Amino acid sequence: MSQYYLFQDAKKCIGCHTCEVQCKANKGMPLGPKICQVVEVGPKFVGPLPRASYIFMPCFHCENPWCVAACPTGAMQKRAKDGIVFVDEDLCVGCKTCISACPWGAPQWNPETGKVVKCDYCKDRLDQGLKPACVTVCTTHCLQFGKPEELRDIRRQRHAKALSSLE
Repeated sequence: MSQYYLFQDAKKCIGCHTCEVQCKANKGMPLGPKICQVVEVGPKFVGPLPRASYIFMPCFHCENPWCVAACPTGAMQKRAKDGIVFVDEDLCVGCKTCISACPWGAPQWNPETGKVVKCDYCKDRLDQGLKPACVTVCTTHCLQFGKPEELRDIRRQRHAKALSSLE
């Protein structure tokens, strides 16, 4: 598992897709591949009104990533220092084996380069002490990034606040 976690507070997400746009801009990607996606769930009726919810889907940086195991060239790798799964573009031959191996659809095909791309938590930004691009532009601040123990405290505070508002 990665030492990092990207948490989405789905109750705050409005489905603006700003995270997707910033991700593409940060990585210089064309139309087509989405290495993070906002998936709409619904709409469903809540009382008399239709409501939709939105789920943010990046790579999950699995403990034993199937994409890494499936890659015949070693292009799909997992960083030893923090568990981030990434593509070494120089080693990628575009065979797409990793795409079919991932049950989450995280690796995506980039038709401009003929290679695979995927969420790497913006590891270049992390190495500079910055947060992933998607997190920095989230309009409603529903995306949080950090170490699991840090985010656990944020989630506890959020739930405590929600419970206290019910009283």
